[in-house]
Amino acid sequence: MSAPSRPLTLLIAALGGEGGGVLTHWIVSAASSLGFPVQSTSIPGVAQRTGATTYYIEILPAPWAELDGRQPVFALTPGAGDVDIVLASELLEAARAVGNGFVTADRTMVIASSHRHYAIAEKIAMGDGRNDPARLLDAIAQNAQAALIFDMEAVAREAGAMISAVMLGALAASRHLPFPHDALAAAIRAEGKSADANIRGFAAGLRAATQASAISLPAEPDKRTHGGARRLRSLEGEAATSFPPVAAAVAVEGLRRLYRYQSRTYAKLYLDRLKTFAAADKTAKAGGALLAATARQLAVRMSYEDVIRVAAAKIAPDRIGRIERSGGAKPGERVRIVEFLKPGLDEICQILPVALARRLLAAAESRPWLRDLHLAMELETTSLSGYLRLWGLAKLRAFRPWTHRYRAEQQAIEDWLALAAEAARRSAALALEIVECARLLKGYGDTLARGRSNFALIEARVIRPLLAGTIPAEVGVDAIASARTAALLDPDGTGLSICLAEIERRKEFRIAAE
Repeated sequence: MSAPSRPLTLLIAALGGEGGGVLTHWIVSAASSLGFPVQSTSIPGVAQRTGATTYYIEILPAPWAELDGRQPVFALTPGAGDVDIVLASELLEAARAVGNGFVTADRTMVIASSHRHYAIAEKIAMGDGRNDPARLLDAIAQNAQAALIFDMEAVAREAGAMISAVMLGALAASRHLPFPHDALAAAIRAEGKSADANIRGFAAGLRAATQASAISLPAEPDKRTHGGARRLRSLEGEAATSFPPVAAAVAVEGLRRLYRYQSRTYAKLYLDRLKTFAAADKTAKAGGALLAATARQLAVRMSYEDVIRVAAAKIAPDRIGRIERSGGAKPGERVRIVEFLKPGLDEICQILPVALARRLLAAAESRPWLRDLHLAMELETTSLSGYLRLWGLAKLRAFRPWTHRYRAEQQAIEDWLALAAEAARRSAALALEIVECARLLKGYGDTLARGRSNFALIEARVIRPLLAGTIPAEVGVDAIASARTAALLDPDGTGLSICLAEIERRKEFRIAAE
């Protein structure tokens, strides 16, 4: 009997702490127990999102007994176009394998989880830096021979197991391995550690993969159900009857978001602002499209990120539970979560009454060293004292309307809406670009300061000249969009400065300046 001409090749792309090494060990152990030649190599990362871990396995699908003493030659690293199976614990990791050339239409099956853990680059982007899951799925579908993608994290959570066990079950369901399911289950049991939980995860992954369609995305959580919904019904009814359908749906979601963020009164303020802006949409003959975009950005701006919101997020039960699951904590096992905080003068002044904050900020003008002071703190969220301190900060939500940050944000929002309404008298497209500039304004501390500075530059050097009527609106639409994109791509401002200089060198701007 002739031996196979090439090995079965598997590339495992996981994140640190998800058990990629354990998964590799299970596969290698199962192959070895049945007498199949096998080799694995790894490039381990660290237990954080930026530390992607890569494992590579080659299995000759013929036992040693059939080789007549011949020794297979295995590769230490995967080659582009030479991978049979890509196993990925997260959607972006699967897409990375596509981008690196390891997924080919004539050979590769992709088995991946559809959930996302956002990369640092996605989180720190000035705008919405998240990769579009639809684009990631499309890249996989266009380049893979076959794909099996479902929410493995949800399956693992329900089974009380690590995602690596679910991945192994999905791999078994693909029937690409040259040995039966029982061999993989035996490898899990032989490992000993958390064997019962991992067997559950393996079985759950096997079932889910068998039942799943070729590609499926995780279900979006129902954002419309929350405590106190009855108190919002009248406002939701007003939005549904006052606005065109395309805008009403967005407005209703905005109302729910701001109710959860602050109060019904605050949600009512949001609705009142939209009712006022609806006149601008009619003036621009936008058919509700401008109002819908404004409703979306206004909801985000009004639910701005401050110390109060950050504190609430850190003690949220779902966050603590998520950390416990990602760390592989067993039921009843204590997990210690420590927050490292370093608030400066600006962050502290955000939650102070307006008058006091203004005095402190004024003092900092003549004493620059005050801006360099930071209050370093380590708070253990899982301890009583640490939790209570964060809980106390979160409870300042009721006090938020009297804080310096609240006052500044509301004034900035009103100014931004006024700019967009004024632009709507010239062009719907121009007003829409000004509305979208809200994407520059997010976060707090240095991030917020950079965003405000960038928006101020765009307003002074592009928007104001446009609204003065000295520059054609169609030129201004492209100019604002270009400047905003430059600011989002380069938060330090260098790209924006270059872009603004190029805009001002255009003929239309030179004529206006003269």
